[in-house]
Amino acid sequence: MQSINPVAATFDLLGDRLTLTVLRYAFTDHAQRFTQWADRTGAPPAVLTARLAALVEAGVLERAPRTGERFEYRLTALGVATWEILVGVWSWQREWTAHGVLLPEFLHTDCGHRGPPVVMCRGCGRTVTAFDTEVELDRDALWHITSGRRRSAGQAGGDAGFGEIMEALGDRWSASITGLALAGVRRFSDFRAALNMSPTTLTERLNRLVAAGILRRAEDGGREYRLTPRGRALFGVFAFLLAWSRRAYPEVEAAAAGLLIRHKECGVALEPGLRCRGCECEIGRTDVGFESLPAAGGADPVEP
Repeated sequence: MQSINPVAATFDLLGDRLTLTVLRYAFTDHAQRFTQWADRTGAPPAVLTARLAALVEAGVLERAPRTGERFEYRLTALGVATWEILVGVWSWQREWTAHGVLLPEFLHTDCGHRGPPVVMCRGCGRTVTAFDTEVELDRDALWHITSGRRRSAGQAGGDAGFGEIMEALGDRWSASITGLALAGVRRFSDFRAALNMSPTTLTERLNRLVAAGILRRAEDGGREYRLTPRGRALFGVFAFLLAWSRRAYPEVEAAAAGLLIRHKECGVALEPGLRCRGCECEIGRTDVGFESLPAAGGADPVEP
């Protein structure tokens, strides 16, 4: 029996628009009941049931009896740990999508600063970008990331705002290509060798990522692909996804997952955190709020 690959399992679970929407409402609206998510997402009941069941099976939600035969779903400690992924996704949407200006404003409640945070290394406390890291690749393990079960490309329900980031996260192939690009892979042949993909499938995914503005082709017309600034800004999302996968599957060594981000300054596997751009302090989950767009009477911040 093939062992679970933490990165593949994480992409399958969290690289989904409806799943991210379910988690977002669990934080921002404290949603716990099926009807609350159904009303907010408009997802078909069978699809929403399947997503909630997957989150329960993964240990992200726990099902607790409420009244009669009804249940409510509560975030576990592992579920609460997804908050940094969601903030990373929000930050990318805010800065790199057209609808970003319509999103609620991120607020560091301790100092009052508004605006996306930056990624930091919890080991040394320094701010970290993709340029400050190196990625170690295990090609044998990478093959397992793209083998086995894959979600269909269609996304049922969920926040339409998550659609653009799904181009990079919405299936194992696209997520793996984006991750490899963040690791410095550029040539068509190197992508294919690392992932054991057919030329047709690889070409199709690369074309989609180029169309989404995440990759760009070499100007000389060669078979080389480089990240755009929009694509490189996904670094934080991937860093938090990989960190969460280690927490979700502690029995699997980080190197065995296929992708390992190492902070050059520390020389160890990156343990990412969030830092406020205003006061430069590390941000904890209870230090975060989201302010809706100003209305006639103003708006109060919503805690995640």
